[in-house]
Amino acid sequence: MAESEPGGEIARSELRASHEDRDRVVELLRVSAGDGRLTAEELDERLERAMTARTYGELSRLVADLPGQGGPVAVPAPAAVTRAKDVVRIDTRSGHVKRVDRWVVPQRMEVKVTSGSVLLDFTQAQITQPVLKLDIDVRSGHIRLLTRPGIVVDADEVVIRSGHVRVKAPWSHDVPVQLHIEVSGKVGSGHFVARPRSRNLWQWLTRQPKPYAITAR
Repeated sequence: MAESEPGGEIARSELRASHEDRDRVVELLRVSAGDGRLTAEELDERLERAMTARTYGELSRLVADLPGQGGPVAVPAPAAVTRAKDVVRIDTRSGHVKRVDRWVVPQRMEVKVTSGSVLLDFTQAQITQPVLKLDIDVRSGHIRLLTRPGIVVDADEVVIRSGHVRVKAPWSHDVPVQLHIEVSGKVGSGHFVARPRSRNLWQWLTRQPKPYAITAR
């Protein structure tokens, strides 16, 4: 668990980095190498570390000695977030509940769906701990998780009656795990699905690659 600052906030350097943050540092390193500030060997080493970095602190150390316009290059970070809640409970009977954008992932979630639906979108979520325990009770509705590379969903402990459970993760096993979602509970006549975000109609018509697709090397 990351160390916290006064007021119950997580230290900026310990916040989890996103794929966009890693890409930003990779670009800074490549530009610096092109300017002659890094050798080819140093570039390769730092690129490898950047792609597997988990926190803003790890990324910042990779560019700390590289000058930029107006001073040393800094890795932008969002404002510190409050510590994740221990438990979040969702109980929907015929409505629809969504957790989207930069919501803070708690340590545990208890989700009960009678005939409605619940969407948990992790594509931009703020992850502050490595494990989320998700306890589900789906009767005739459905729960849907939208994931991204680095998020692993384990639904082996879910009891299935007449519904179905589907987990899809198209990325390779060498992607660093940022969040492990341990799912337990039961699915009655509804369903539980965990998968990456799909292409919209325009992206499909223009043959754009699927989000988070892993290309062969």
